[in-house]
Amino acid sequence: MSQHTRSLIVLLAGLSMIGPFAIDTFFPAFPLMAQELSASSFQMQQTLSVYLAAYGLMALLHGALSDAIGRRPVIIGSLMVFSLASIGCTFAGSLDELLAWRALQGLSAGAGVIVGRAIVRDCFDGAKAQRVMSGISMLFGIAPAIAPIVGGYLLVFGWRASFAFLTVLTGVLLLASLRYLPESHPPSARVPLRFNTLVQGYAQILRSPRFVLLAFATGFNFAAIFLYIASAPVFVLEHLGFNERQFGAFFVPTIGGMVFGSYLSGRLAGRADAKPVIAFAYVAMFFAGVANVIYTQLFALSWPAAVLPIALVACAVALTFPQMSIMLLDQFPERRGSASSLQMFLSLIVNAAVAGLMAPWLQANVAHLAAGALALSVSGGVLCVLAFRMPLSSTR
Repeated sequence: MSQHTRSLIVLLAGLSMIGPFAIDTFFPAFPLMAQELSASSFQMQQTLSVYLAAYGLMALLHGALSDAIGRRPVIIGSLMVFSLASIGCTFAGSLDELLAWRALQGLSAGAGVIVGRAIVRDCFDGAKAQRVMSGISMLFGIAPAIAPIVGGYLLVFGWRASFAFLTVLTGVLLLASLRYLPESHPPSARVPLRFNTLVQGYAQILRSPRFVLLAFATGFNFAAIFLYIASAPVFVLEHLGFNERQFGAFFVPTIGGMVFGSYLSGRLAGRADAKPVIAFAYVAMFFAGVANVIYTQLFALSWPAAVLPIALVACAVALTFPQMSIMLLDQFPERRGSASSLQMFLSLIVNAAVAGLMAPWLQANVAHLAAGALALSVSGGVLCVLAFRMPLSSTR
C-alpha cells in the first residue's frame, strides 16, 4: 500500500470520525447537562435522536451533491457548517437552543463518511477497495472508544467543553482537507443536480429490492451495537456503577471488537468470498446475542463479562460492513454518491428509531437491552438472506 493511499485512509477516517465524536463525546456530561438545562432523561435522549434525524435527512443530499459538484466542495462546506454548529452548541442557553444547534450538526456531520465511501470507490477497485474501506473502518472505530473518555476528562471544565473540543477538531480536519483532500470525481463524470433527476435517481435505486434489503440489513446490524451506545449513560453510570471518567470500560472493548472485525475484513479481502464471511459473521452475532441474553437473565452484571458479548457482536458487525457496502455501491456505479447517501439514510432510519424509542424504553433493564440487541441482529440476518436471494438482474 503506497504512502498516498495510507494518507488518504487516515484523512477519510478522520473525516468519518466527526459523527461518532458528535454522539459520544458529551455522553459523560448527560447528568450535568440535564441538571443545568432542567431536562429529563427522555429530553436529553432527544439531543441524540434530533441529531440523527437531521443526519439522515441530509444524507439524501450529500452524495447527490458530490455527484453533481464534486466530492471536495461538499466535504469542505460541511466541515464549515459543522464548526459553526459546534460553536452554537457550546454557547446554547437552553435545551431548545441546544436541540436546534444539534440539528445543524446532524445536517453537516455525514458528508465525511458518505462522500468518503464514494471517494474510495472512485479511486480503488476490487479487493483493494475492500482493504481501503477496512482500513478506514479500523481507524474510524477508534473514535467511539476515545470520545467518551475525552468527554469525561473535559467535564472538569463543564459540559460545554465537549462541544468546544468538537469545534477545534473540526477546524483541524478542515485545514487538513483544504491541503490534502483530492478531487476524485472529475467534471466529465458529474451528474447535474436537478430535483426531478434526484428523485428519479433515488426511485431507480429504491426499485432494487436487493439494495433496499442490504441497506436495511447493515442498519439493523449496527443498531444492535448502537442500542448500547445510545444507552451508554445509563448502562455505564447506573448498571455498571462506573463514574464519568470510566466510559472506556464499555467503549474500549466494544470498539476494540469493531476494529478487530475491520482488520479481519481487510485481511480476507481477495482471499475469501464475501458470502461465506458474512454468513460466519451472522452466526457469531447470533451466538453472542444469545449468550448476552442468558447472562443478563441469570447473573448479576459485572465487568468485563457484561461487555464481552457486545464486543463480539461489534466484531462481527465490522466484519460484514465493508463487503456489504461495496456490494451496495457496485449496484449503481454511475451514482455511487447517491447510493452511499441512500444506504446511510435507510440505516439511520433504524438508528434514529433505536435512539429515540428503543433506548429510552429498554435501557432501564439490562435483560431488555440484551433481548433488544439480539432482535436487531436477527432482523439484520433475515434481511441479508432475503437480499442474497434476489437475482442480480433485478438491481440493474
